[in-house]
Amino acid sequence: MKAAIYSTYGSAEAIGIEDVEPPTINEPDRVLIRVHSASVNTLDCLYRKGYFPTRKDNGLTRPKNQILGIDVAGTIEAVGEDVRNFKVGDHVFGSCFGSHAEYVAPRENALCHMPKNMTYEEAAAIPCAAQTALQALRDVAQVRPGQKVLIYGASGGVGHFAVQLANYFGAEVTAVCGTSNLDWVKELGAQYVIDYTKEDFTDNGEKYDVILDAVGKRTFFSCLKSLTEEGLYITEHPFHPKYHPFQLMIGSLIGRKKAKIHFTKPNHGDLDFLRILVEKEKLKPTIEKCYPFEEIIKAHRHMESGRTKGKIVLKF
Repeated sequence: MKAAIYSTYGSAEAIGIEDVEPPTINEPDRVLIRVHSASVNTLDCLYRKGYFPTRKDNGLTRPKNQILGIDVAGTIEAVGEDVRNFKVGDHVFGSCFGSHAEYVAPRENALCHMPKNMTYEEAAAIPCAAQTALQALRDVAQVRPGQKVLIYGASGGVGHFAVQLANYFGAEVTAVCGTSNLDWVKELGAQYVIDYTKEDFTDNGEKYDVILDAVGKRTFFSCLKSLTEEGLYITEHPFHPKYHPFQLMIGSLIGRKKAKIHFTKPNHGDLDFLRILVEKEKLKPTIEKCYPFEEIIKAHRHMESGRTKGKIVLKF
């Protein structure tokens, strides 16, 4: 099979498409998927660059796992003996490492049947980013109707899902993004929008129950005065080069205001929850551009520009 391989850490040019052996079902709870589409995430770029925190598990000097990708949508071609929820021919989407290849063999509990009203490309845009937003807002923040929630980086992959989900949970949503995306995030469900190129939200005197930094460009300290007395700051970018983890540890001891790092935990239950929302037209991914698999280097460059509207997707 063809796979996007990076044998050394570095720029997007470190990626090359090579012929490798396809994966096999070596554990009874796994399935073999023919990949039709996979998205590109910030985490892919961080692993490929070799940021130090990612090297702990992936090798200090060179990557152990040389195929990138964490989101997948495709067709099941074989199932392990313990698999009960899927059969050969099913259209599925979900999370697994190594999805930037023609075949991948994830565990059953990280997959879900595809929404009936979606293409493979749309389904591949959902898993990592939407689960991150869902778990941060529903599980970590426990967002309730009437709360004030601010999404920083509202036009990005995680951010545009967070706006829709916060609105679904009944929150009053303020979205922070660039000028060109203000009207769009309003359409997604934001009641208020702030153009970060013209205004710093921390200077407007407003207080928020939850601030979700979806792009890792703010710190807990910088958001303190914009949180209510028991407000919560959440980031899902602890590995971001501009992020300061010690501020989080120290800052979370200040008064009743809290700060949390959120690590996404892919699972079937949350994927199925998202599938239902999609089929009810309460949630929809936005794909800025779909690249042919052969143009994965261009897709990585696009992702690293920091100006992505929604998601970047690969099509096989």
